[in-house]
Amino acid sequence: MKLITAIVRPEKLDSIREGLEAYGVQGLTVSAASGYGRQRGYTEVYRGAEYSVDLLPKLRVEVLSTDEQADDILDVLITTSNTGRAGDGKVWTVEVHEAIRVRTGERGAAAV
Repeated sequence: MKLITAIVRPEKLDSIREGLEAYGVQGLTVSAASGYGRQRGYTEVYRGAEYSVDLLPKLRVEVLSTDEQADDILDVLITTSNTGRAGDGKVWTVEVHEAIRVRTGERGAAAV
């Protein structure tokens, strides 16, 4: 099993959810995140004063998948979150040794 984590632009969440649901993903976790990459934030002027915004708002999307589905889910995440501009985010996978569904006690792929 793999845990797929993506840091993406907040405005891309709807297209990501639709793409994952169309693929057949039944569950995901979304949490708020802040950070920056190569773009290093931006400068904004508000009421005549200049402010530096160093940490940009992002979303962290996590999906637990079987090994067989992981590459397809990665493709869905990348295609639905891509705008072609700096700040689109990152996607990575981590090996999961065991998953357990709390309600039923199912383990492994059955828990996904």
